[in-house]
Amino acid sequence: MFKDKTILVTGGTGSFGKAFLQELLDNHAFKKVIIFSRDELKQFEMQQIYTDSRIRFFLGDVRDRDRLDYALRDVDMVVHAAALKQVVAAEYNPMECIKTNIHGAENVIHACIANNVKQVVALSTDKAAIPVNLYGATKLASDKLFVSANNIVGDRDTRFSVVRYGNVIGSRGSVIPFFKQLIDSGADTLPITDERMTRFWITLPQAVQFVFDSFNRMQGGEIFVPKIPSLNMMDLAKTMAPALKTKIVGIRPGEKLHEVMCPKEDSHLTIEFEDHYVIQPTIQFAHKVDFSTNAIGEASTPVPDSFEYSSDNNSWWLTEKETLDLIESRLPTPS
Repeated sequence: MFKDKTILVTGGTGSFGKAFLQELLDNHAFKKVIIFSRDELKQFEMQQIYTDSRIRFFLGDVRDRDRLDYALRDVDMVVHAAALKQVVAAEYNPMECIKTNIHGAENVIHACIANNVKQVVALSTDKAAIPVNLYGATKLASDKLFVSANNIVGDRDTRFSVVRYGNVIGSRGSVIPFFKQLIDSGADTLPITDERMTRFWITLPQAVQFVFDSFNRMQGGEIFVPKIPSLNMMDLAKTMAPALKTKIVGIRPGEKLHEVMCPKEDSHLTIEFEDHYVIQPTIQFAHKVDFSTNAIGEASTPVPDSFEYSSDNNSWWLTEKETLDLIESRLPTPS
């Protein structure tokens, strides 16, 4: 799939970018990988670890279309991972989130079309489905931009798709490292926003593999949603620290009780494959696409009317042992 290809990753110095790069180095042949990000320190740190001559580091911000246009010359494939992602920070700084997540998405689209990039996969979030916070709203807008971009490519071969998944276990700023820090520091309670709260969970390697699979499966215009397990936040706290009490602190600005990845309003557009769902575009493209069978020949079935894929109605829940195993194997080691 990546043989003789040049791949660019926006936000490539983040957790996903590092894992994506490592997977490429370990298991795939490719021509070149460009790590595009605005953080010079993280780029410097990555350069000390990754010395393969096929890797390039490119300072730039997705808010800067000219810089993107320059970076994307002769690029075949793009993973758009750059985003402002902190829910509460976005509520307090909405325009900054809009500039990166929406205007940045538009800039990526225009630069990819201008440079005739063949395949683009944009990373999304469960918070983009029925958004109640600014972050989710910006990612929904971004998703719509990438899907509709397939209708403005003209006679070019550029195709855009979206990957939407849940919380990444052990990622920076997530609840599991936060709980672990409190436990290690001797806290006597763990804060819980609401005892009913549930979340989807995915490991970083699983997220990376799903993006790889989506490159293979995509025809352009799909929102790919993996089938992943759910976990109740109260159960997580009890699993990590059975002896500690919990304290209900209330939902933070912009938080939901449960996350949705396939809204029931999109059930007429949602089709089911063995290990994932696809939400088809709401609009008709100038070029005809049959999404019921993907690019590698996998066939789908329609979901029932009013189907909704939500973290609280999920049929797949992590057991206590599975949760512990994932926590122990996926938490980042201290630097």
